[in-house]
Amino acid sequence: MKTLPVLTLALAAMLGCSAEANEAVIRKALAQHLPAHFPPVDEVRKSPIPGVFEVRFGTEIKYTDAKGEFLIDGDLIDLKTRKSLTQERVDKLTAVNFDSLPFKDAIVWKRGNGKQRVAVFADPNCGYCKRFERTLQELKDVTVYTFVIPILGSDSRDKSRDIWCAKDSSDAWLSWMLKNRLPEKVSGACDEAPLERNLAFARKYAIHGTPAVLFEDGTRAPGAIPLEALMERLAKAEKRS
Repeated sequence: MKTLPVLTLALAAMLGCSAEANEAVIRKALAQHLPAHFPPVDEVRKSPIPGVFEVRFGTEIKYTDAKGEFLIDGDLIDLKTRKSLTQERVDKLTAVNFDSLPFKDAIVWKRGNGKQRVAVFADPNCGYCKRFERTLQELKDVTVYTFVIPILGSDSRDKSRDIWCAKDSSDAWLSWMLKNRLPEKVSGACDEAPLERNLAFARKYAIHGTPAVLFEDGTRAPGAIPLEALMERLAKAEKRS
């Protein structure tokens, strides 16, 4: 009976060595076969599928076999729960502490007591952002922080600059998004650094599309969320934060 713990430890050590060996083999194989422009491998770990390993490049997740001979690009779906395990992993890697957001670089407006808070990454040329902005207007007690990221259209940067540098950026943003009224062109000096910081933040946390919605509990959602779903997420986030 006393030998069982020893056997257990030996087995654990063997499995650990095997995992390390697989990682070394995979890293070496991928380094040899992937194109030079590919980013370096940051992490290799087992996936829920035997013989398939998760490979992480920054915040991007791909999969490979134990020898690193094949690379699988796509979502790993749990058919029992109908959830993307790949997206869950990316969400954990890119989770944002809401209170650590650079609020000084955001356009801010409030309704009612502003108790519930939400952050939105948006582009002035984004049609879905305009739709979502109208949805946000239907909330009663909320503070909305909009981080403008000019990523769509050739004139996104100009619109973003004119809105951000307007005398009242909140009014300028809402006028454009809700009424299609652009502010006057900004002449002279204007501090565009916040737009660059917003873009850098978006890249760091894998925000590739707009609108991207961040809640107080650190969860996030892509796209223009319908009002009912938005209210549910806000209430849930408020309880968890």
